[in-house]
Parts: sequence; structure tokens; C-alpha cells
Amino acid sequence: MTDGRTRNGGQLLMDSLVALGATRGFGVPGESYLAVLDAMVDHANAFDLVLCRQEGGAAYMAAAWGKLTGEPGLCFVTRGPGATNATVGIHTAMQDSVPMILFVGQVGTDVMGREAFQEVDYTAFFGPLAKWAVQIDHVDRVPEIISRAWTVAMSGRPGPVVVALPEDMLVGTSDRLPCDPVTIPEPAVPEAGAARMAAMLAAAERPVMLVGGTRWTAGSARALESFAAANDVPVVAAFRFHDIIDNHCPSFVGDAGVAMNAYMKDLLREADLIVAINIRFGESTTDGYSLFDAPKMAAKLVHSHASDGEIGKIYAPDLPIHAGPNAMASALAGISLPASEARTAWRDAARENYLAALTAPAQPGDVDMGVITAHIRDTLPEDAIITHGAGNFSIWPNKFISYGRNQRMLGPQSGSMGFGLPAALAAKVHDPSRFVLCFAGDGDFQMNGNEMGTALQAGLNPVILIINNASYGTIRMHQEREYPTRVSGTAIVNPDYMAIAAAYGFHGERVTETGQFADAYQRACDSPTGAIVEIVTSTEAISPRTTITALRAAAGK
Repeated sequence: MTDGRTRNGGQLLMDSLVALGATRGFGVPGESYLAVLDAMVDHANAFDLVLCRQEGGAAYMAAAWGKLTGEPGLCFVTRGPGATNATVGIHTAMQDSVPMILFVGQVGTDVMGREAFQEVDYTAFFGPLAKWAVQIDHVDRVPEIISRAWTVAMSGRPGPVVVALPEDMLVGTSDRLPCDPVTIPEPAVPEAGAARMAAMLAAAERPVMLVGGTRWTAGSARALESFAAANDVPVVAAFRFHDIIDNHCPSFVGDAGVAMNAYMKDLLREADLIVAINIRFGESTTDGYSLFDAPKMAAKLVHSHASDGEIGKIYAPDLPIHAGPNAMASALAGISLPASEARTAWRDAARENYLAALTAPAQPGDVDMGVITAHIRDTLPEDAIITHGAGNFSIWPNKFISYGRNQRMLGPQSGSMGFGLPAALAAKVHDPSRFVLCFAGDGDFQMNGNEMGTALQAGLNPVILIINNASYGTIRMHQEREYPTRVSGTAIVNPDYMAIAAAYGFHGERVTETGQFADAYQRACDSPTGAIVEIVTSTEAISPRTTITALRAAAGK
């Protein structure tokens, strides 16, 4: 079909994206996709490109957008260096199972294969990293491939798609219509599967629900909470998916992730039934695959996922269910279990352990992050969004903050440093009215600190906490465990963070004693331009539950 209008490839691409519902993209401009940038001018009232400072930061923003919204985060980069810089966001989106589409400018089809300027074979390069990588060689196929890319990114296990855009294709013309919106089906729970799951739950004395992944609806999360609370079934969040259900629900008992608490390891090892919903059984959630025997764990296993490729990939389920998370929540909502004193006692003990673990031990040095995090937890707005990158500092928002129904946490399952600041900016782009708090280490912040320029240009105003221990703390911790007292390559000399804050128009505060934090934090929260709060901690406080001295003592040093 045609509407009598001729469009070039760039126009057809943007018309298709807007028709699919896209409103935002993140990127760095490049001469290889000028036709796309030009077409954005015609959609200025419907689509906004957030101009970033480096492609890695832009790709992180797109990945964060996908996790926050459940819709594909869009990233636009140029060929060669632009594409390779963006790779970190593709890897993060894949490990987080979030929908994302990366558009990469490409050399013209007439010079491919000659190692033309900045030429890369993107299907080969991104093939092992992305859910799908494709190149559009003919302008007539733009609507077809963009529709498919959107569908692939969101269906089954969501993930990143890479679309390469040759220059000559983008300036070529077509009379094809843009694509239409797409509907993403979610596989349902069969009646027989629901009945067997109900029977397995009724027979269990020590059940655990392990939940994670993306594309949950708010209604499904509430249904899951209601089922768990009514039937005394403990719920554990998979690594960095704390915010699926209300952490104040009496059945929420914590997360299974890096720095896993001892009570959580015991809970998962002692369970007689694991109901795993929408998770991929990653290394962090299984404590390095040590909690369960593979392929057959000791507990009975119900494993559901929207992608059949995830079911049985590592652990063979007693009941495999090919169903999406919302369909599983709906099926559970129809189940009422008989009362069980054993199950109630099991749930209550797990909840008590979770609540007790929210209190951190006293930290060495003049600044106690346990006290600071408790203050943050008690004063967060009910719809706050917390973001973080990777490092031992991320244990504070992961293990010592409880997330309410309307609060969100954006952190990378990939353990990728530098994610927190770009994620905070993406959250502010999505909803400028919400309070966004970024936790960053000193090493972590410097991975993408240049994206402060994006914040300045776009008028984005998160509050950024830089926990400065003058070290790549996670690596120093492992260093002290494996090679105690032999410090190499982990000490950091830091810049003047207050000068950086001022340079980008942010309010700045420096905290060197615990008692200074509450007032400094309030001033930061009140700042209309955003703020950086540098929190100077002792390197000795290497992790919330251990110190360098303790690590050396354990090693006999």
C-alpha cells in the first residue's frame, strides 16, 4: 500500500518509530545517519533526541529507559567508533532482559567489504551480544524490519536489537507506508499447569517465590503481592529486581544477588519448592551457581518464562510453564492455599531475617554509610527512582533500602560500572517531576561523569551521591582476599567534585562526617538544578559487612 508520498529511508524510519509509539531517543550525532537526524526535525513535537556526550552513556540511557518503561529504549550512534562505544549498553540490556534498539549508521552498500572508513560488519560484531542484529539494505524494507525489530526487542525474553543503516539506503526513496503499531502477545498459563502448580504449593512447607525480569504490569505486581501475603509464601527478588513488588509486603524477604546475606542462602538451600517467575537463573542470583545442583536441584522447581529458551537452560524444572510474568500473576491470583502453620512460620522467620538485615553494622571512619542510608530510606518520596552503577557502594541501595510500590530501582545485572548517572538522566527524561537519586562510587562516577553535560543541556536535575573511598573498592576487596597487603592498581586520586558540580550548574555538598549528611542532603534535594553530594568514606570500610583489617586477619596477615 502507498499514500502517494515518497519518503527517503531516514523519513520512513522516523515515521515508523513514531507510529510504533516512540517518543524519546538517546544518541550522539554522526555523519553516517544525517538523513535520520534530518527526519527528526519533522517530528519535533512528537519525538525528542536527547543529545549525549559519549555513545556508551547514550546506550546506558536507552537500556535504563527500557527497564523503566518496558518499551524499547532507542539509541542512535554513528558507525565504527560510535557503534563500538555503544557495545556496553547492548551487553547491559541483554543481561538485564530489557527491550532496546540501537540504530547504527553504516557505510554505503556500494563500498562494503573494502574496509571503508569506519566500516564494521555489525551483524557479525553484535550477533553474539544482541538478541538480533540486522542491516537494512533496501529502503522498501524499512517498515518491515523496524516492525520486526520492535517486536523482537519486546517479545519472549526482552532484549537489545541492533539495526545497521547504510548511508545510501537512508537517502534512497520509497513509496512504502510506515509500519503500524504492533501487539506483543504474552503466553498464558495452561489450566493443567495452574492446577499442578496449586497442588505443589499446597504440598510445600518451605516454598519460595523467586521473581525478576521485565515487562511486569502494576496490576500483576499487586496480584502477586496479594497472593503471597494471603498464603504466607515468601517472595525473593532476583538480582537487582527489588522493585517488582512492594518491599513492605509481609511476604517480601529480600533479594538474591551479589553480597548475598547468609539468611538468604539458607532460605534458598532449605526451600522444598522454588517457584521461579520470569528469571534466567543468573550467576549472581544463584551465588555463583552454588545454591542449587544442576541440572536437578534438591527442591521441586516450577519455572515460568515468556521465552521457552530460558526454561530448562540450567535447571530442569519439575513443572515447566511457558508463560509471561503477568499471566503467571493472574494464575496465582486464582489460587488459595490451605492454612499451614509450617509455611506461616517459614515465611515469618524469613521476613524477620530480612528486616534485621536492613540494619548495617557500624562502619569505621568518620562517615557511617549505614546511618546515612537509613536516613535516605526513611525520607525517600514514595515515587522515588534510585539508580546505581557497579561497585561495593551499590550494596547500600541493594541491601539497605526497602522499595515501596511506586519506587523504582535501576541497576545493571551485568555489573557494569558507570550505569548510574546515565540511568538517572533517562529517568528524569521519562518523568521530570519524580525525585531521582543516583548512587555512584568515585571510580564508577568517573566512567560517565561527562554525561553531566547531557544533564546541563537537557535541564535534568537528579541528586547524585558520590561515595568517595579513593579506591576501586570491589577490586581492592578481592585483592585483599587473594593477595592481602599487596595493593596494586586500585587506589584512585580524585578530582574536585564540588568544582565539577559548579561547572555543570549543579549544587555541591561535601560530607566528611556522618552528622553533616542530613542537612547537606536536604539542601541537595531542594536544589532546582540538581546536586552532587560527595560522601568521603574510609577505604577501610571496604564493604558494608567487612573491613580491610578483617579481610587481612582472615588471610592470616
